[in-house]
Amino acid sequence: MFGASRDSLKGVQSALRTDVAGPDLAHVGQDLLAVADLLNVQRYLRLTLADTSTRAQSRADIATELFGPSLSQAGLTTLQQVVAARWSHERDLVDALDLLGAEAALLAADRDGELDRVSEELFHFTSALAASEPLQLALTDPAVAADRKAAIVTDLVGATASPVTTSLLSHSVGNLRGQAPVDAITSLSALAADVRGQVVADVRAPVALSSEQRTRLARALARITGTEVRLNVEIAPDVIGGIVVRIGDQVIDGTVATRLEQARRAVSA
Repeated sequence: MFGASRDSLKGVQSALRTDVAGPDLAHVGQDLLAVADLLNVQRYLRLTLADTSTRAQSRADIATELFGPSLSQAGLTTLQQVVAARWSHERDLVDALDLLGAEAALLAADRDGELDRVSEELFHFTSALAASEPLQLALTDPAVAADRKAAIVTDLVGATASPVTTSLLSHSVGNLRGQAPVDAITSLSALAADVRGQVVADVRAPVALSSEQRTRLARALARITGTEVRLNVEIAPDVIGGIVVRIGDQVIDGTVATRLEQARRAVSA
């Protein structure tokens, strides 16, 4: 998002974290994701709700008339704030509802002591998805309906995963809007960390890390980034000695293979 949309998103995110609390959080998450589902396929309606030539209060009134009877009061209030804001493109409004709905669900999970579980499940699903080309193809196939894609995810994780995880994954894969499935789920993991003021570090190591090793690594990365770090650790037998850490676009490669290659280049230079 750029310009007005970026500023509007900051404003509604701040309002969500400040004004909504308690049991309302879970309802807000469900409400906003349901509205986003509808607007994703109803172009005329999202154009109407994002039309800045119409007064903000009028747009909020339209949202109230259409969705008020089916939403919680907190969900309706948040929706009114979203449609009253200025969006550079009507798709930005839907993206904002997606993000706010997911954020509300994650905040509720954090309140209920479930956020660590949800974060782990999102990470493991991302790893499994990245390793399965047939699954990626199924989730990006335009011939497969959104509800069928959501059902595929539910069938895969529904029996064991947190309901929050299942809901977020199902909504995400059903509303990719051109985004790669791995990238969409990775964004959810980053949002889960952001809820706690953290950043995500994806760690590839040849063997499992002990609790002490994870603690030391998290502290070291926190010193580097200046922010609390959440570790997602993947056991990768192809990593020879040491570890590989990715934080956003930054990669820290401390493997033996990399050090040997650096030494070879230095000698041949």
